Amino acid sequence: MTDDDTVTPHSVAGDLDYEKLLARFGADELTDDQRARFPDHPLVRRGLFYAGRGVSDFLAADTQSIVTGVGPSGPMHLGHAMVFYFAKRLQDDLGARVYIPISDDEKYWFKDQTPTETGDYLRENLRDLLAVGFDPELTRIVVDTRDADVVYPLATAFAKNVTGSTLESVYGAPENIGQAFYPAVQTAHLLLPQLVHGDHETLVPIAVDQDPHVRVSRDVAAKARYPVGKPGALLMQFLPSLAGPGKMSSSEGVSIRLTDDPDTVREKVRKHAYTGGRASVEAHREQGGVPEEDVPFQYLSAFFEPDDEELARIECEYRAGELLSGELKELAADRIVDFLADHQSRRDALVDVDAELAPFRLTDAERERARGAVGFGY
Repeated sequence: MTDDDTVTPHSVAGDLDYEKLLARFGADELTDDQRARFPDHPLVRRGLFYAGRGVSDFLAADTQSIVTGVGPSGPMHLGHAMVFYFAKRLQDDLGARVYIPISDDEKYWFKDQTPTETGDYLRENLRDLLAVGFDPELTRIVVDTRDADVVYPLATAFAKNVTGSTLESVYGAPENIGQAFYPAVQTAHLLLPQLVHGDHETLVPIAVDQDPHVRVSRDVAAKARYPVGKPGALLMQFLPSLAGPGKMSSSEGVSIRLTDDPDTVREKVRKHAYTGGRASVEAHREQGGVPEEDVPFQYLSAFFEPDDEELARIECEYRAGELLSGELKELAADRIVDFLADHQSRRDALVDVDAELAPFRLTDAERERARGAVGFGY
């Protein structure tokens, strides 16, 4: 990785060296002790979540919040699901609050996407989020344009603390005023739980390219103008698209959507999943496969095979050439289909999304506390 390589929330280019990213971003690799203190989950145990800042403080705290969001630029896919289901595990096991900001305004500033298109994606994304099964007493879903009475006053206050030099050094030159303002909006997202509930430990589980948002929010929190502490970050390596190494995205490469039916999932895996197998069955039997290069194996390791002994068996058989690439594809597809069947059954049971969303929205008292914390509580 060189200085010419780009890793920002809006652009990832070049050869990624995750250790060098830690030095560039000022984060620390997770320790074995930190991993052991998290609720048991393959994303942490097997190293996809690999680094962070403020993690020990979060794990030691009595009161905790998780912040993880989504931008409605298309249907949600497996990469989104893994993080949200991980957040639910933290909520279930730790009793943590979960705040989910949805940045529909960002998509208008950064994407060639109309408000109508964004609105359509938003409704579908909300259906998927509700299907995860978060506790409405401990979860708040905040949509920027629907909750502008909170988001805008907070962003207005924080915008004063985000300088032009910070903006360009962290994000590069903005193409429009909306892009220049968005870091203040994102800071509002990340500090919102503390503005509502008081100063406490928060953690933001995100892909490493989204870390600049956390760094800016920590800078704002450090200015001590507001009753908040610095939010922590839990940084995740990129899970590849089916086509192989690179950023997993709904718009880059081939990905599995949360609404894909079983036949579509199997077709995508069979046709597009990059494998670590050999050119022929004979060569594979003789030389064995390479799990580190195999996307179906990476999906099993990251999320879809929780049992370490079973994963070790699969890896051993693949390396030995006993398990063929096609067989490994079918195994991964089976696990993904089973996961999506459960998710889709809950998704399909949601009749009126707005009614289902109501218990997850900020209350009037919570809105007033957040605005008041930054001096807009009139």
